[in-house]
Order: sequence, then C-alpha cells, then structure tokens
Amino acid sequence: MANFHGTPTSAAAVEPVPNYLAFMPFYQQRGQVPHKRHTQFTKPDGTLHHEQLFGTIGFVGMSSLLYHLYPPTMVREVSPPADARPTEGVRENLTSRRVPGFQIPSSGNALEARVPMMFNSDCTISVARPTEADPNDRFYKNADADEVIFIHDGDGVLETMFGRLTYGPGDYLVIPRGVIHRWVPTKETAQRWLVVESAHPVVTPKRYRNHFGQLLEHSPFCERDFRTPQWTEAVDREGHFPIDIRKEGMIHTVTYARHPFDVVGWDGYHFPYAFSIHDFEPITGRVHQPPPVHQTFETDAFVICSFCPRLYDYHPKSIPAPYNHSNIDSDEVLYYVEGNFMSRKGISRGDLTLHPGGIPHGPHPGTYEGSVGKTQTAELAVMVDTFKPLRLTQAAVDNEDRNYHQSWLGYSPKNID
Repeated sequence: MANFHGTPTSAAAVEPVPNYLAFMPFYQQRGQVPHKRHTQFTKPDGTLHHEQLFGTIGFVGMSSLLYHLYPPTMVREVSPPADARPTEGVRENLTSRRVPGFQIPSSGNALEARVPMMFNSDCTISVARPTEADPNDRFYKNADADEVIFIHDGDGVLETMFGRLTYGPGDYLVIPRGVIHRWVPTKETAQRWLVVESAHPVVTPKRYRNHFGQLLEHSPFCERDFRTPQWTEAVDREGHFPIDIRKEGMIHTVTYARHPFDVVGWDGYHFPYAFSIHDFEPITGRVHQPPPVHQTFETDAFVICSFCPRLYDYHPKSIPAPYNHSNIDSDEVLYYVEGNFMSRKGISRGDLTLHPGGIPHGPHPGTYEGSVGKTQTAELAVMVDTFKPLRLTQAAVDNEDRNYHQSWLGYSPKNID
C-alpha cells in the first residue's frame, strides 16, 4: 500500500489523519460549480463568478469552495465593537453546582437570547430561549469559535450561505466558525437551546474513524445520520446587509453592499450540518460502561457526550448506576434534557450541573443500590467535559442551587440481598 504521497509503506506504518482533517469524511456539492477549481466560471452575461475558499487551519484544514455572484468583500461600513464577553462570577471553583437553566431570564433573537453560564479559554457554555427570529437581512458570524447548538425545545430553520437546515427537538447543529447565518424559529413553538462555543474545531471522535476519515462499523452513528444543507437559489440583491461578527469576544457589525447568500454553488468537505441525539446508538456492556462510550463530538480541549435511552448492564451482579469517580483532569457539565436521570435526585429539565476537577463525584445517596435489578433507562442528557477548569458567570451564580454540593449527605447502607 502507499501513503498519501505515493511512497510504499506497510499498513502498520500508516499514521492516522490529524484530528482536524477528518470530521466529515464525505464530499458534498450543491448548485453550480465549474469543472476545475480556480478556473474561469462565467455568468450568462460573460462576467465572472467570484470564488471563495472557505476553510480553517491555514490551507491544510477542512475547506469548501463557494461561488458568488459578486465579490464577498464589498464593505460599506464597520461599526464600533460591542463587548460580548461573559461576566465572571466565580473564577476558582472546587464546589459542585446546580443551575436551573429554565429559570434563567432569556429572550430576543438567537444572539440576544444567549446567556453564558460557564466558560474558559477553550469554550463557552450558554443557555438560550429565543423568542423571535433574527431580523430580516441581518446575519451573524462567529469568527472566534465553532458552535454546537443543541435544540432542547422548538423547531425552525437555520439559513446559511451553504443552504438551509431544518431543525427540531434533539438536534445538534454544528456551525463551523465563519459561517454566515440567521435563525428563523417557528413562531408556534417555544425555543430552548444549549449553546457550546469552541475555540477548537469540533469533530467526530477519531477512534470511530479510519485513517481516511470514514466512520467505522462500531461507531454509534454513521454518515447517513448527518443532515447537510438543502440547496437554495442565490440571492441577487444590492443594499445594506449588516453581519454581526464575533471576534475576540467583541461583536463587530460589518455592513456589506450585497446579500451574503449570493452563492450559486459550492463543493467541499467543510459546511454546517445537523445530527439528532435520537440517532445516537448507545454502546452497552455486561458491566457499567465509562462516559467515553457516550462521546458524540470532540475537540483538543473538551468533549461532548450524549446520554440516551438504553439497556442497562447485563452481568448478573451488575450495578447500573455509575461508580464514584474523581475528576482529576477535567470539569464535567451535565445538561439534563428528558427522563429521570437514575444517578441523581432533585434534577429537572434544563438543569446544568458542574462537577469540578480535583474532587470525586458519584450517584446520589440511595441511587447506587436502587439501580440494582433495573434493566433500562429513558434518560436523555448532554455532557460537556473540559480539560481546563470552568469559570462560572454571574448569571449562573445568581440563579444556582446553593445547597447542591451538600446533596450527597445522609447516606445509609442498604442491604442488597
């Protein structure tokens, strides 16, 4: 066999493709594109379309080529930036915490409704309850971070320069940094979202991919489960089109002379997509499986896991509840979606719990023994494990359950036999 440069090599010597090069291992094409890249692509009137390379990691990361009716560089105005950085409430934390996410005041369009709860230099975790669509002809672009939006409640459409993605409850929408988009929630449905912004590329776990990037047979999902943008015709309009661009924690409003969705076609490997948590196929075993089996996305700095309805362990002496474990190297955030989470008491829909690195945590009193003999769970939750400590925002501190860290008191042994 040969490596990517054509040099013969043994199968054992083939090195995996770097993590950031293979998160979506299939090529996509929409609309019209020329036969060869970087060549003349004329309009019916004989003038040229304008090619844009959209990619990250310089010229070695994932990329797509977009073809615009006009140059995507026609700036009319740049407004002074507005500070959008989270307001810090607790910097150094070694306390387990619970924040009732549904009690956080939140409203407005998709950007205005975001309320950061926890953050570090690698990610920001927010809740949002958008109550209105993004303004017509106004758009958003995160130039700092990839975004993963988990739709807890609500449905609608995400409009992007790549096309449209419809969404509904349980969907993860992965939006690579730099994608121009606007949200159009369905008016009749209440919206509740969990928003994770990542300073690092968001990819599928590399252990579930071969060295070409294809998802393997033992992966809890496959390429069929990912929904890619539906093509829409190019918008050919001149005017004033403001784009709110997040850069270094500031929102810069840049107004362009042409509509940003004037794309007649694109192709490549880099685009927004949707994945439903309900399409995640849980991995189970005879004894309790560790959290990595629930992993759905990863970065170099944190992972995102999906806890889904599943059969419990089937060893005759199994204990379905998780064992106590020490978070020495990571902070663990759980966002509770649906069902009765079997290892916790006093948890409601939309709650966030933070179990910081450095101290052990585990099931609440009675749930360890109470899980014995149970055969399945209907719980649904999203977990974010970060490798750097998280800081709490003031909004999280103002709304938290201040007694949560004491909720493991009152344990008394129970006779299982």
